[in-house]
Amino acid sequence: MTGMNENPLDLLPEVLLAASAVLGLLLGAWLPRRRQWLIGAMAGAACIGGIVAAAIAAAGPVETAFGAAFAIDPLTATSRIVILGGTLLVLALAMPCLYADPRETEFYVLLQLAATGALVLAGAQDLLLLAVGYLLLLAVGYLLASVPAYALAGFRKDGPGTEAALKFYVVGALLGVLMLAGITVLLAAGRATAYPMLRSEFAEAPAGLVAVGTLALLAGLLFKAGGVPGHFWVPDAIQGSSAPVAAFLTTIPKVGALAALYRLAAVPLADADLPWADLVAVLSVASMTLGNLAAFFQQDVKRLLAYSTISQVGYLLLPVAVAGRTDLDQEALLYYLSGYALTNLGAFAVVCALAEAHTIDDYRGLARTHPALPASLAVSLLGLVGTPPTAVFLGKLEAFSAAFDGGYAWLAVVAAVNTVASLFYYLRWIAPAFLARAPAGESRTTSRTAAVIAYGAATGSVVLGLLGGIVLDVLGGPLAP
Repeated sequence: MTGMNENPLDLLPEVLLAASAVLGLLLGAWLPRRRQWLIGAMAGAACIGGIVAAAIAAAGPVETAFGAAFAIDPLTATSRIVILGGTLLVLALAMPCLYADPRETEFYVLLQLAATGALVLAGAQDLLLLAVGYLLLLAVGYLLASVPAYALAGFRKDGPGTEAALKFYVVGALLGVLMLAGITVLLAAGRATAYPMLRSEFAEAPAGLVAVGTLALLAGLLFKAGGVPGHFWVPDAIQGSSAPVAAFLTTIPKVGALAALYRLAAVPLADADLPWADLVAVLSVASMTLGNLAAFFQQDVKRLLAYSTISQVGYLLLPVAVAGRTDLDQEALLYYLSGYALTNLGAFAVVCALAEAHTIDDYRGLARTHPALPASLAVSLLGLVGTPPTAVFLGKLEAFSAAFDGGYAWLAVVAAVNTVASLFYYLRWIAPAFLARAPAGESRTTSRTAAVIAYGAATGSVVLGLLGGIVLDVLGGPLAP
């Protein structure tokens, strides 16, 4: 039995973000409307402090906290940095749009709570922490990553936003209850909640009981990741949300959910008598194929990126499918998640910069008036395809290699075919921006802050790709015991 380690400093990134949310909620009730930006600045400072704390913790030994319920290992450290860094970029995208808004503070608080939930999902290695929450975290891992997101989706209180929030909530409520039921079944099968104990118990537990619980748990986590079969909410919620919220929903929860899925595959389910790898491989193919097919003829740019994110889940599931079967799986997943987060946020930054451009046709001739923006868009969209030297290229290459090495060569081939197919709908967006003429007399209003973030994210995606060998070397290491 592992002794209780209740040092709050082990959870410093999570504590900083949660404390900033609570303090921001209190201060927001007293600050005048034109001073609400201070809450956003405090949230940004909490993200930066959390990144520093996560980097320092990553340099230390692999350990667990709070009775081995929370893991502090390379998987958690990388997820922390990606989640907090992504949240920082979303804050920067949202602050100019929200200045002096009556509900500005609410947005910053909800954003931090949702990000905290993603952090909890990434480090949880206990079923109770994953779903019910550890008492000292004062949060529900899965629910904390969901409930604030429902409010964010409908934050604008307009027709599309309300519809987005409602669909998001209905699907989330259904799959959330299913996930909790699955955890109950797994508790009955394994007679424990800690992952290391479940690993030995599942090896001897009734296979049918473990299979039912695992399927329900998988459905809940795939809802947060936005993959099949929990993908139904994604296109409507992303299209109806504001661009900064859409950027957040397609990036941050995905990191936490996929990290949680990988840890489940690598620890408690590693010795279970289940066709886990085959199931995840099928869901991977379904996600990448459905996302690509649905994106082919989309005109709305946010809806196109929504289907794109569904397809990206399919590629990201490759390392999860072969977890524990190869030495490449962990590095492939973490590097791909890092590259995807930066590249996807870069694409959404361009959407934020051109707030009045909603369809592909609205980008016609953009290169003639704002040449740097379509260049950033091209780098981001071609990066999502997996074009060298961007980070997603190396991430996909590592994921394909992990699939080959893990005995799933057919899955890598299907993923490669889908990658080539996805080039079509990304080029449908890029080509008019460079080749077509802008409508006569049309003027485009751009957000300077969002444009700078788009330039930085596109550059960062290329730099991360060029430094891939160095970065991959630091992403390895054992999971927490």
